[in-house]
Amino acid sequence: MKAYRLHDIGELRLEETPRPSLKAGEVMVRVKAAGICGSDIPRIYQTGTYHFPTIPGHEFAGMVEEVGEDVDPEWKGKRVGIFPLIPCYSCGPCMAGRYEMCRSYGYLGSRQDGGFAEYVAVPAKNLIALPEEVSYEEAAMLEPMAVAVHAIRRAAAGRADQIVIWGLGTIGLLVLMFLIESGYKNLFAVGNKEFQRRTAAKLGLQEEAYCDSKAENAAQWIWERMGKAGADICFECVGRNETVVRAIDLTAPAGKVIMVGNPASDIMIPKTVYWKILRNQLTVMGTWNSSFSQDERDDWHYVLERLRDRRIKPGELISHRFAGDRLTEGLELMRDKREEYGKIMMYI
Repeated sequence: MKAYRLHDIGELRLEETPRPSLKAGEVMVRVKAAGICGSDIPRIYQTGTYHFPTIPGHEFAGMVEEVGEDVDPEWKGKRVGIFPLIPCYSCGPCMAGRYEMCRSYGYLGSRQDGGFAEYVAVPAKNLIALPEEVSYEEAAMLEPMAVAVHAIRRAAAGRADQIVIWGLGTIGLLVLMFLIESGYKNLFAVGNKEFQRRTAAKLGLQEEAYCDSKAENAAQWIWERMGKAGADICFECVGRNETVVRAIDLTAPAGKVIMVGNPASDIMIPKTVYWKILRNQLTVMGTWNSSFSQDERDDWHYVLERLRDRRIKPGELISHRFAGDRLTEGLELMRDKREEYGKIMMYI
């Protein structure tokens, strides 16, 4: 098969490689669509993966072409989405069904071979069957959509809450999309790209509720719109020191700060801002990955139901589409920021 193999940091090559061999409990998925995650960029160009060579890619969907031992043969021929985290099923969180917090997990695309390939071996327990109404492209976005939903569910916002989304990369836009779909009205968003502004508007955000942080003082903008009270809930979707500090600083007494963005560096909180956590009795809450338990109440089924019913349109976030042999173009576009982009999708 053809696959993109990372041989060392910055050494990603499209090459012929043997198809994976199936273990008991696994299926062979023919990849049909794969998205590039923002985390793929440092993984490929800066930090590397857990071993070399590795096939990156954890946002993908495809069709089951072969089933291994101990797998229901009904899976063969099914169109599927894939939960990339492979739980150990024996640690404390796993025993409680909180697989996203597994203490000893595998992960497709970083700890083991992932979706930037024609074929991937996937545990059958990590599959979710796709309704006919859901495209491969949409299914390749199930993972980031479920991450956004997980953050929203953790926040448990009230209908009257004033909500700020700080950072409109893919996850921030998806948080916005699901909040709008759920009927929340008091929404405000801070972005810094024209694509983000246009996409937020397509998703239903009012023009006056969008702040371009390159053109305006975002802190002052938020204070003015919230009567100097601050946000009841702030989703920090950037992961940079300055935005983490501002998110805490601009949250109202008894409010919640939901930490969503992966940290780009060490996060240092000034003493004056730390005092606000104490004196305003803020809840600073972490959120990680998404819930997937093959239960209809988990995050992935929540997303899939809305996709099937056409209540959400994740395709609005896709800015570029590349054939499989042009993946490197998409990766370098994101790495070098040569132009504005949203979600970049690859078709194998």
